[in-house]
This record gives sequence, structure tokens and C-alpha cells, in this order.
Amino acid sequence: MEAIKSMLSPLGMNTNALQDTLKLVVIGGTVETARRASVSAWNGFVDSFFLTAHFSQEDYPYDWLMHWLAKQPAWGRSREFDITTRSVGRNSIVQATSGDVDEEEEQEEGDLVHGRRKRKVQFMPSVDTTHTIYYRGHWLRITRTKRYPDYGHGSALKISVVARSNDILKKLVLEAKREYEKDSEHRVHIFLADTTYSCWRFNGSRQKRPMSSIVLQPGVKDMLLADCKDFLNSEEWYAERGIPFRRGYLLHGVPGSGKTSLIHSLAGELGLDIYVVSLSAKGMSDNTLTTLMSLVPSRCILLLEDLDAAFTRGVSRDSTSTGAPPGTTTTSTSTAKEKEAAESDGSTLSLSGLLNSLDGVAAAEGRLLFATTNHIERLDPALSRPGRMDVWINFTHATKWQAEGIFKCFFPCKPAGSEPPADTPEEGQDASQKNLPGSKRKTSKHAIPLLSELEIAELAKQFAEAIPEDELSVASLQGYLLKNKTRPRECVEEVPAWIISERETREKMKAEKEKAEREAQEKKKKEEKEEKEKKEKEEKEKEEKDAKEKSDKRAAKKKARADAAKSDSSVTTKPDTTETEKAAAATAITSSQDSSSDSSSGSEGETSNGADADTESVTSEEESDKDKTSTPAAEKKEKWVAVKGQTASSSTGSQTETTSTSDAAT
Repeated sequence: MEAIKSMLSPLGMNTNALQDTLKLVVIGGTVETARRASVSAWNGFVDSFFLTAHFSQEDYPYDWLMHWLAKQPAWGRSREFDITTRSVGRNSIVQATSGDVDEEEEQEEGDLVHGRRKRKVQFMPSVDTTHTIYYRGHWLRITRTKRYPDYGHGSALKISVVARSNDILKKLVLEAKREYEKDSEHRVHIFLADTTYSCWRFNGSRQKRPMSSIVLQPGVKDMLLADCKDFLNSEEWYAERGIPFRRGYLLHGVPGSGKTSLIHSLAGELGLDIYVVSLSAKGMSDNTLTTLMSLVPSRCILLLEDLDAAFTRGVSRDSTSTGAPPGTTTTSTSTAKEKEAAESDGSTLSLSGLLNSLDGVAAAEGRLLFATTNHIERLDPALSRPGRMDVWINFTHATKWQAEGIFKCFFPCKPAGSEPPADTPEEGQDASQKNLPGSKRKTSKHAIPLLSELEIAELAKQFAEAIPEDELSVASLQGYLLKNKTRPRECVEEVPAWIISERETREKMKAEKEKAEREAQEKKKKEEKEEKEKKEKEEKEKEEKDAKEKSDKRAAKKKARADAAKSDSSVTTKPDTTETEKAAAATAITSSQDSSSDSSSGSEGETSNGADADTESVTSEEESDKDKTSTPAAEKKEKWVAVKGQTASSSTGSQTETTSTSDAAT
């Protein structure tokens, strides 16, 4: 230190300030070293004694843990939280957490305020904050984060615990799984395809629909359910025979016949989730669909709705197909418009890409494929062949038997004292009442009057007799019954009037549709006619333009020849021109006259007239010179002109005049 002081003393520095600075440097270095050592020691301790589990939103365990945490009181008593009226799991099983704030006056079910229920204030732990929960003698440190903060989705969950073994985390996951499955026993989970990130997004859960609420033709529902169960239990059988473990069902028929409702009921009965793919979604391509298909779980229902309307460019391998039935034709204009629309909709999916994703190498196995369509004739045979669509089910309009079953579903009878007998296909009344969701709900203000079983059966029979066979859709019957859900007797009495109004409405809609089609055809014909006239007009104008150009060219050529001949004949000879120059000029005149006569139309009369006109139009400045005509050169020129331009009736005087004119020209 003394040496340093002696070195710095000549510089005039304050030694006390330097000492203080050195002390601060030493203290700061010591503190930083201690901090780094403590952090390193803590990390080593955490690595040695802490166990950390990570859960991603793209997988089921994340839903299990979030469902379990929502039930924990400590989760609702977090020290840092967000106050909101929308919980993270508002589309999932649990709609609220244990920390929600309820009003003192409980709201009765069915009471609405301005058409909606009262909102509940909810307390949700904040994102990117560590929360502590005590579980089975261990403190759990839980952190919920956003994997993609810029896009607002993609949550993740991290749970850490001080333990030497991971048994505590295994017990936590299994317990959360059991509670989740117990609460979701009566719900169906829906997943939608995300074409932006090529993944599946949870779209919420729906209440299961019992199979007894689906009224189809006798035996169809049981056959379909038995086939699905048999497939799910036949994985080894498929593997032994080398058959891909896949099954496809094609539900086709009229709109509103219950195709989607049947799939929903099957998913609830089999305990499977539904994965919905929109083939016409923006950004859908062959690669995106292949990636989505490879991420489908082994046991689920894969749904392709409205397969005939999924492709904007058609559902056949023909590049000119528009998806219309084979009997219809389209013009080049409409095809071009459809191609432009297909290019602008953002979907580049092709039929070949769809076929490869359904049964290609990367296609998922163990899934039940359901496809719905209203026009099976529009599908390519390669898409509907066995192996891709193994079972076909045709949905028609409602029959009398279906009408009777639907009526019994809407109007339950009084509960009998004894157990109801087994259902039969002829009656079907017990099947419609079994596991009816409405039986578990509280009594509403507009309660349905409970009639006796005999009276309900009689009313259902009268209702079925009034319904025409295979004319009305199941959806229309359901809509009519919904309007009269508390009036079973009046509902049967008013059926004939409702059928008449339905027919009138259908006829009116049909007439409007025909009128619209007729107007569209007339407009189309008018456009085609205008386009045709426009093309003809353009062709006519083009022909007239070409003819005018040709005539102008011919006139220009004639004018050019006339100007050339005129310029050749209007050339004058200078007075001091030598005899050699005069001879050369005469030869040039002869050549010009010969070329003019050859390029003309070939008529000798026209040639002679042209030559005479040229000779007469020539003016000589030396015509008054009498002396030069008597020279020998003049005599030679006179003889040449007499031979070339002399006519049979020419006189000597005329020859002399021509000679002088030619000399002047020379």
C-alpha cells in the first residue's frame, strides 16, 4: 500500500479517496462472489432434492392438473391473483374455482336478469407467479406460464417438490386423472384443428347425449354401436391379419336427419373424444392435414363434416371438377371464377392429399372415422370405397315410426311404481325415457304435464298417423315439438294445420328457388349472349380494320408508284449536258417505263395510257431552243424516240416535238 501511495503521490491525487474506492471494490467483489456461490449452492440443492414436472396444454395431464387445482382451497387463496368473470376453464368441466365470490342471495336456477344469468366474480392465480400448495406432507411449488406470450395461447404448468423420489408426483397425477374422469363421465370433449400451428385445440366439453334420444330406423342404431365396440376390441385381430387398424363410416342423406347427433351420442356412449377437421379452413394444405392426422390419438372419433362441400375445387381428381353432380355442366367463365375463389380462400388441400392422410403411411390407427355428406353422388369413388368408408348409412326423412318415438322422447309419462319392461322395436317407449337428461334437472316454471303411459302412447300414435311418410325431416319435427313442449294434447290437435303450413312454405321456397335459378340462368344466358356479341363485334371490327389496312397499303403502293413515275418523268435536262449523259438518261427513262409497265395489272392499254400521260405531262425548259435540235446528238435522239414512242399515225412534226421533250427531260 505504501508503494502504491508513493507511486500515486506525484500525481497529486487524494490518497484517502483512493483508499475508499479500493475498499468499495473489495467489498463489492466479495459480495458478488458470495452471491454467486450461494446461487450455485442453491441450484445444486435444488438439483439434488427438488423434483420438477412440466405439463403442456397440448396434452391431457395439463387438463387433469388444472381441474384438480381448481378444487384446492389454497389455489383460490393465492397471494397474487387476477380478478375476472371468465375462468381459464370456462369451456371445460369446472366453470369456477374455490376462490370465487358469490352473492349472499343465491340465484335460483332458471332466474334470468335481462336475458342472462348473473355473473360471478372469480379469483384466478396470476400467470408467471409461483404458488405454494401443501399436499400429502410436501410443499408443491406451482407455476403457470404462457408458452407463446405474443399469441396469447399455449399455456404450460410446472410443479416442483422437495423429495428424493418422484412417487409424490405420480400420486398427484393419478389422483388428478381419477377426479377428472369422474367429473367428465357425462361429458364429451371436442377438439378442433388449428391450421396455423398444425395442432389440436381444446374447444370445450359438451354434455353427453344418451343413445335413447336418437330415434332411427329399427336396428340401425344397435348395429352401428355394436360395430364400433367390436372394432375397438379387435386390435389384435387386425394385427394378426396385417390389416390397418382403422374403421370408416359414411353417413349420407337429407339435411336435418340426425347425422351429427348420432355421432355425438356414439362418442358419449363409447367414452371417446371428438376431433373435428374443417377441410375448407384457411391454411389447410396436404402437409397440414397429414400432420394433424398423425397427431390424432389412438382411441377417438375423427369427424369430417359436410364432405361434399369441403372442397371449393370439387371432390374428384379431375382438375376441372367443381363439386357439382355429374349431370350438370359449367361454362368456362364459371369455372374460372371458381378457380379464382379457390385460390383466394387460402385452402390448398387436394383430394390426393386427403386420401393419403386417411389411409397413408402416416395415418393414425385405432380411430373411428365419421364423414357426413348430403350429396353422396358428388364424392369421388376413391374416397367412398371400402377400406376408407367401410359402413354406409342412409338417412332419410322421418317415418311414422320415428315420429312416434320422437313424440315419446319429448313428453315423458308418469313414473311407474315397478321397473319398466324391456323396450321393444314396435313400441320403443322405454328406450326413449331411459337416461333422459331432463329427468335430472330441477322442476322449471313451465313444467311439462305428466300424463299417463296409456295416454302418451295414444297421443304418440295419433301424432305418427298425422305425419306423412318420408316427407318431413327429423329436424322439422323436433322444431315443431319444441314450440309445443308444454302442450302435448294441443300439439297433436294442431299437427294437420302445421303440415299444411309446412307444405305451403316448402312450395313457396321451391318457387322462390326456381325463380332464382331461372333468373340466374337468364342472367347467365344474357351474359353469354353479350359476351358472344362482344366477341363478334370485336372480330368484325378486326376484319374491317384488316381490310382497311390492306386497302390503305394498296393505295399507298399505287401512290408510291405514281409518285415514282412522276418524279422520274419530271426530271429536266441541263443545257450543257453531254451526249453521253443524255444517252444514259434516256436509258434510265426506258428502264423506269419498263418496270412501271411490269408492276402494273398487266393490261397493255393501261401501260400505253400511262406512257402517253407521262409523255404529255413532261415540260421542257429548252423547247424554245431551235438550234440544238439540228445537232447530230439531237438527230440520234430523235431517231431513238421515234422507235420507242412512235405510233402508227405519228407525223414528223410530232416526232420532233417528242424528241425535244425527251431531251429536256434528259
